[in-house]
Amino acid sequence: MTTNKKAAKKAKTVTKKDFGETMVDQVMQKLVPSARLKTKGDVIASLMIEGFGAVPVVDAKDKLLGIVSEHDLLAALDDGHKLGVIAAGDIMTYNPYSVRPETTLPTLIHVFRASDLVRVPVVDAKDKLVGIIARRDVLRAYLAAGVAGR
Repeated sequence: MTTNKKAAKKAKTVTKKDFGETMVDQVMQKLVPSARLKTKGDVIASLMIEGFGAVPVVDAKDKLLGIVSEHDLLAALDDGHKLGVIAAGDIMTYNPYSVRPETTLPTLIHVFRASDLVRVPVVDAKDKLVGIIARRDVLRAYLAAGVAGR
């Protein structure tokens, strides 16, 4: 696996010619805040405010177990729960859709288009969380490749 610096440089040098072959690991966010099953909702909400609109839930070995979205937290509030009491394991989506680092961006575009997903966790062959990728990351890579208007 490449270092963060090398991956960032690689993502910036995507060209028109190779956008279709660009892989998720070239543009994904690698520093992803995560939660555990017992992490309280208010802590998760704080992580969201500082980062992404969804927080992956992992075990002690960083294996992806689920994901808590803004929608999940708002649903908990709407159902009368206090976020300082409810835990990730109570409100998360279990076995969320995820992609592998070697997934190409055109494949991911199809996934985003066919679903209501805004971002998906990226996992390795052992389901260990290695990043997250959002729709905007794909669009950023597309624009950086200079293929807009073609």
